[in-house]
Amino acid sequence: MNFLTNAAEYLLGGPKVGGAAEERLRRWIALPEQALALPHARSRYVVIDTETSGCDPRRDRLMVIGAVGVEQARIDLVDCFAAVLRQEGESAGAGIVVHGNAGPGPAPGVAPELGLLDFLEYLGKAPLVAYDTGIDRAVVERAMKSILGVPFRRPWIDLAALLPVLFPDARCTTRTQWLDRFGLAPGARRDALGDALVTAQLFLAALEAATRAGIVNAVQLTALRPPRR
Repeated sequence: MNFLTNAAEYLLGGPKVGGAAEERLRRWIALPEQALALPHARSRYVVIDTETSGCDPRRDRLMVIGAVGVEQARIDLVDCFAAVLRQEGESAGAGIVVHGNAGPGPAPGVAPELGLLDFLEYLGKAPLVAYDTGIDRAVVERAMKSILGVPFRRPWIDLAALLPVLFPDARCTTRTQWLDRFGLAPGARRDALGDALVTAQLFLAALEAATRAGIVNAVQLTALRPPRR
């Protein structure tokens, strides 16, 4: 999406923040788009995982964001992000859900609008990567619209759909099975940042296989679809 389209949507639809927060949002909107046709070795991807108040992306709240940068086809442990969004009302004491697994409530965090702005500044205009983007994408897009007042339309790469295309004989259907397939340790799971790091390792395996298959940039990755059965 080009700058003019972003600007038009921004002016027509929002924002819901003002002052310094609005200036931060304006600066993010004005950032140039990352060139998706650049080869993986010259690109930055951001692998994301979330924790929510439930499993219904139409209703439940975004509570925690964890993210890991993959740049030049490598994980940079310095290039990580985590934010707990402060909840109000009944959700303040609610448990979180990490891909369907209930856990204890997070510690009190930052104001939601500030946490989302921090994430936008961390993300820049990089493509997003997740394992099974359904809930992650829905809750992040809904939070951006409801809290900041602007659409959040970014390229997403879904590893749950991508990995079976790149490894058609693997017969893996869950993230745990894919980790076993590549001999990767699960790490600090049940935590958004830990899950993002695990997913980033899977993404590196996908990038290596994609490059061997001549799929050399984000444009081609986002165009891949699993075969119809």
